[in-house]
Amino acid sequence: MTTHTIPQTMTAWRQHAYGPADVVQAETVPVPSPGRKDVLLKVAAVSLNSGDIHLMRGEPRVVRLFFGLRRPRTRGRGMDVAGTVVAVGAGVTGFAVGDLVVGAGEETLAEFVAVKADRLTAVPADLDPVIAATLPVAGNTAATILDACGVGEGSKVLLVGAGGGVGTLTASLAVARGAEVWATCGARAEPVLRDLGVAHTVDYRTHDVASLPAGAFDAVVDIAGEPPLEVLRDRLGEGGTVALVGGDGHSFWGPFPRIIRSLVLSRRARRFRSVTALTKTPVTAELVRMTAAGVIRPVIEKTFGLSDAGAAIAHVESGRTVGKVVVVAE
Repeated sequence: MTTHTIPQTMTAWRQHAYGPADVVQAETVPVPSPGRKDVLLKVAAVSLNSGDIHLMRGEPRVVRLFFGLRRPRTRGRGMDVAGTVVAVGAGVTGFAVGDLVVGAGEETLAEFVAVKADRLTAVPADLDPVIAATLPVAGNTAATILDACGVGEGSKVLLVGAGGGVGTLTASLAVARGAEVWATCGARAEPVLRDLGVAHTVDYRTHDVASLPAGAFDAVVDIAGEPPLEVLRDRLGEGGTVALVGGDGHSFWGPFPRIIRSLVLSRRARRFRSVTALTKTPVTAELVRMTAAGVIRPVIEKTFGLSDAGAAIAHVESGRTVGKVVVVAE
C-alpha cells in the first residue's frame, strides 16, 4: 500500500440513533485504512442528498429492515464525495496518490474516507471539486430518469417538483439533450430553472399539474410524489412515460403503495416507470466531462464548512433547498 503522511484521527459526522438533524454530531474517530481495492481520500467536498435524510431519520420505516431496526448500522452520513487520493490499496491500479477524484461511498461526511476504487472517476484540473461532488447520486438519478423515458432531441418533458438537486440536474441534462422542458417548482426556483434553459416554469402554489396541457408531453417526471397518478398520466401524449422518482408516501412503506398503484393503472401500456438509480462510474465520468465542458451546470444553493455540517444537514432536511447543498473541507 502506497501512503503519505496521514493523521491517526479525524472528525466525522455520525449518529447513534434515528432522528432529526441534531442526532448527527461531530466525533473524533480513527482515520480508516484502505482495503486492497480501496483508496483513501482526503475529502474536499461532500454533496448532501435526500437519501442522507431518509437514512438519518430511518424513514420510511421499511428502510430500517435493511439499515438497522433500532439504530443505523452505518453510523456516518454522506454518500457523494470529491477528494484527493492520499493512499491506495495493493490491488488498485487506476489511481495514484495526488489524484483528484469523485464518486459515491459511505460515511463520506468526514475528513478522510476509504472508497472502492471502482466507484471513483478522475476529476480534471479545471473542474472545481465542490461542483464535481454534486454529480454522483443526483446526476446518475437524472441520467437514469431521462434514459428510462427515452428523452432526446425534440422531446417535450414535464418535471414535477424540479427545484431540488435531482430536479435541477435533470432539467440541465434534458436541455443538453435537446428537449423542451417544462417544470413545476417553488417561486425561488423559477429563475434558477429558466437560467438552465427550462422553457416554462410554473409555481406549484398557484397552479397545479392538472392545469397544464393534457396529452402534451413525451415524458412526465414526478419528483414531488404528490399529484394524483391519473393527473400525471393524462399529461402524456401517445407513447409517453411517467417516471416516478420521489415522494415520501406511507409512513412505513414509503412510495411503494404509489408504485404498486401505478402498475395497476399502467395495465397493458407501460405508462409508468419507477426509477431507482445506482451510481455507475461510466455515467459519473460522462457527467464530469459534460460539466467540465459547460454542457450541464449543477446548481449549488449553499456551501457549509465541515465544522458546520450539522447546519447543512438541517438545511437539506427542511426540504426548501434550490439545487444542491455541499459541505466543504476547511
